[in-house]
Amino acid sequence: MMQPMSPRLRWTLARAMPVAAIALACLAAAVCAKPASRLAGPADLRLRVVRAYPHDPKAFTQGLLFWDGKLYESTGLFARSSLRRVDLASGLVERSSSLPADWFGEGLALVGQRLFQLTWKNRKVLVWDLATLKQQTELTYDGEGWGLCFDGRHLVMSNGSDKLVLRNPDTFAVEGELPVRLAGRPLANLNELECAGSVIYANVWQDQHIARIDRTSGRVTGWIDAAGLLEPAEAAEADVLNGIASLGSTGHLLVTGKLWPRLFEVEIVPAATHASEGK
Repeated sequence: MMQPMSPRLRWTLARAMPVAAIALACLAAAVCAKPASRLAGPADLRLRVVRAYPHDPKAFTQGLLFWDGKLYESTGLFARSSLRRVDLASGLVERSSSLPADWFGEGLALVGQRLFQLTWKNRKVLVWDLATLKQQTELTYDGEGWGLCFDGRHLVMSNGSDKLVLRNPDTFAVEGELPVRLAGRPLANLNELECAGSVIYANVWQDQHIARIDRTSGRVTGWIDAAGLLEPAEAAEADVLNGIASLGSTGHLLVTGKLWPRLFEVEIVPAATHASEGK
């Protein structure tokens, strides 16, 4: 038979229970807070158009970069792939070199005075002279080539997966890998790339968002809405968003797409400003 509790024991338990409840609540809050911080999503961002430029609507844009006042562009499609130097203001092609008819041009990056141009399934990267756009050599790699940029040390390459491959700019040998994660989950279909300081911007194939990726961790720190740049009639004749080039210290980007009639200089702003501007 259970003995009844003494008055002193009942008083001790009554005093202890509120303290224990507070301690348990604090412990639960601390435990729950950790997963929330790990799974915190990226900043919700959008593009604000600063100005628009003409763009060749027949250019199937696969790689884009801006250097010394000129736009350099890699275009794709079989029998139509090329490397181009373009006047930004007018959209006129100043110089162009064609790829073999059975090659499909892809990402583009600049290292010193050399342009590196990927091919989709040919497993070749073409190395061109920046001034003349004449081919110097070619290197090989396994798998598919999608996007390319240079971070100052490595050529960073995408292949349609959720991983970016870090390659030696002299040999194109693999020297590392950067898995990309959006809110803790793999982000696949990484396409055209732009290295800009500590971040990498990436088009996501068949998505109207641009991922801003931390170069060290691979975490997507910004999810940039790029929808609505083209008018509906223009979009009906165009293909997907693809092509990012940094304008350096301004923080602005140049963006376009495959078969787009225009190219846009944009700045990245919080998505919340959309409502405040009444647009």
